[in-house]
Amino acid sequence: MFSKATEYALRATIYIAKQGTEEKKISIEEISKAIDSPQSFTAKILQLLTRDNKVVSSVRGPNGGFFLTEKAKNLPVRAILQAMEEDQLLEKCVLGLKLCSELQPCPMHAQYKTIKQQLIKLFVTKTIRQLADDTLEGAVFINNKKPRKK
Repeated sequence: MFSKATEYALRATIYIAKQGTEEKKISIEEISKAIDSPQSFTAKILQLLTRDNKVVSSVRGPNGGFFLTEKAKNLPVRAILQAMEEDQLLEKCVLGLKLCSELQPCPMHAQYKTIKQQLIKLFVTKTIRQLADDTLEGAVFINNKKPRKK
């Protein structure tokens, strides 16, 4: 549904919210390893997420790294999509038709309309903190690595 960059942005933000604080900043190396993303690609994504400190904050230098403020942790997940300039995907026609509407629907319009509304609601109501908390409980994961057997 989303670009690979936005998928990594979602994973990175969740990981930073889970592991980082203003006192304990997370390095780009740790983030890229944790989310199973190439480091150079992760760096480019983090540049977008840190633009104007809207989602992720960063500090340069030897004690630098990435973190989320308490305010940012309470942002809706849609804020990540907006930072990646992909939030409009939630509004578009599933077939990519520009003229698709109630008056001129595509073949999937009626069925997808309900799903689209549910997706928008999910991305608007679910917060970054909630996703990070879910990963802390261990019931969900944010990378493609096989889980270790206990």
